[in-house]
Amino acid sequence: MSLHITADPAADELLTEDPLALLIGMLLDQQVAMETAFAGPLKIRERVGSVDAATIAGYDPDEFAAAFKTPPAVHRFPGSMAARVQALCQSLVDEWGGDASALWTEPDTAGSAPDGATVLKRLKALPGFGEQKAKIFLALLGKQCGFDGAGWREASAPYGEEGSFRSVADIVSPESLTLVREHKRAMKAAAKSA
Repeated sequence: MSLHITADPAADELLTEDPLALLIGMLLDQQVAMETAFAGPLKIRERVGSVDAATIAGYDPDEFAAAFKTPPAVHRFPGSMAARVQALCQSLVDEWGGDASALWTEPDTAGSAPDGATVLKRLKALPGFGEQKAKIFLALLGKQCGFDGAGWREASAPYGEEGSFRSVADIVSPESLTLVREHKRAMKAAAKSA
């Protein structure tokens, strides 16, 4: 599987190969364009030398925030988002041995592969991941990253719906990006008129 979210081959390659980079991209996906958010992990790696949970969690907070602020900034709110990324990484170190993919690969308490509801619960427990962000990320895992845990579409509803163009989970080409943007514009217009 190859992700095509940012229109930057190097950033997309990092997202495809590194589960933590993908998780950080999802965390950054708020109040900036999706491409900007998901290109963030590559900027982080270039500026701090690594996209590793323990390294990022242990990085000096002021220096990490400065790396976020270096033009072009990682995010339009570099200080607060740098702190959120560090909190996410610290949580992964504390709860998952620093392995982001363990969220969707580590067996449940019964020793079975995790199902969609379990992964959704794990994602929602992360700093910066509310219900919607967790559902979108679960849909991304199912639609593009090969996660096939039972009930993932139902747990990620409505984002897991087949053939939809609601979120980053549905972006596989420039055309699908356009369709997702159109859907988001329509949803904002509907919310404004309500």
